[in-house]
Amino acid sequence: MSLTCFCSHTIRCISDRISYRVWSCSGRKMNRAKLGTMVNGNNCYSSKVVVNDPKLLHQKKAAIRLAGPSKFQVIADFDNTLTKFWVDGCRGQSSHALLQQDNPEYNAKRDELFNYYHPIEYDPQIPIDEKTKLMVEWWGKTHGLLIEGGLTYDAIRNSVANAVIAFREGVVELFEFLEERDIPVLIFSAGLADIIEEVLRQKLHRTFKNVKIVSNRMKFDQNGNLVSFTGKLIHSLNKNEHALDMAASLHDHLGEVDDQMMDSASVKKRTNVLLLGDHMGDLHMSDGLNYETRISVGFLNHNIENSLDSYRKGFDIVYLDDAPMSGVVKLVSELFSPASD
Repeated sequence: MSLTCFCSHTIRCISDRISYRVWSCSGRKMNRAKLGTMVNGNNCYSSKVVVNDPKLLHQKKAAIRLAGPSKFQVIADFDNTLTKFWVDGCRGQSSHALLQQDNPEYNAKRDELFNYYHPIEYDPQIPIDEKTKLMVEWWGKTHGLLIEGGLTYDAIRNSVANAVIAFREGVVELFEFLEERDIPVLIFSAGLADIIEEVLRQKLHRTFKNVKIVSNRMKFDQNGNLVSFTGKLIHSLNKNEHALDMAASLHDHLGEVDDQMMDSASVKKRTNVLLLGDHMGDLHMSDGLNYETRISVGFLNHNIENSLDSYRKGFDIVYLDDAPMSGVVKLVSELFSPASD
């Protein structure tokens, strides 16, 4: 990490810590009673988890347990869902934001695109058809800059090594539990599969046969230079099970994948779903799957007072305050462990 990057990162971390401490040490405590009144009636509330309808959740768990693991799959967002929102007191980086090209000029150009298109992405006044075209435009320009700027795989590797990114505690245990039962995990991302795979490689130091990254994938030449993208474009508005038919296959160097378990058609026959996300839009990741039963889990990492009401109505379970993945591990254990009720 260069001195300039180190200094700006340090300043950002200090700022993040200050704002976080103000909220966590005063705002969170002060508004706990108010939050409690937002989760009332039959809702179950604790300091870390909110269940909007416990009876409905119990019914869903019973249906999934009865059908068994062969009918089950997990759909997960990556950034701020599998990864932490806060890392050592600093705001964690997303898998896309961490990327630094060897040519700083192109980093600046990508930042300019972000500043222009990102507000459009969340503008409720723009019709979805128009917004979709603009997202395709944004992603296309960004991918073009990565090629034009001479992105190398070494730059990806170095970017991940210097990044402020970490997985939630319990992610490895979750993946291992699901792998042992041949339950596929589909990680949907509008970012770059190659970066996510490198994060998995560097931060977890292993791969899982049941995990598939459904995202935009790069093609490098023999010298490690980016030359093109493979598969159809996946952006923030088509990040769902439709993308299974669009995504390119895994890189060979990541190991063989169980074709029967990960084939698109066979995955779609798994009609019971556990969906993990940190954004209301992530609830659409199961679009394209005619599912029978879905348990949705939301991670509400910040702005809790303003967002809790919509999250508890949208998700079956909501984990607060950048919670670990241990609650989800317990959930799947209840579904498929022999000792579960």
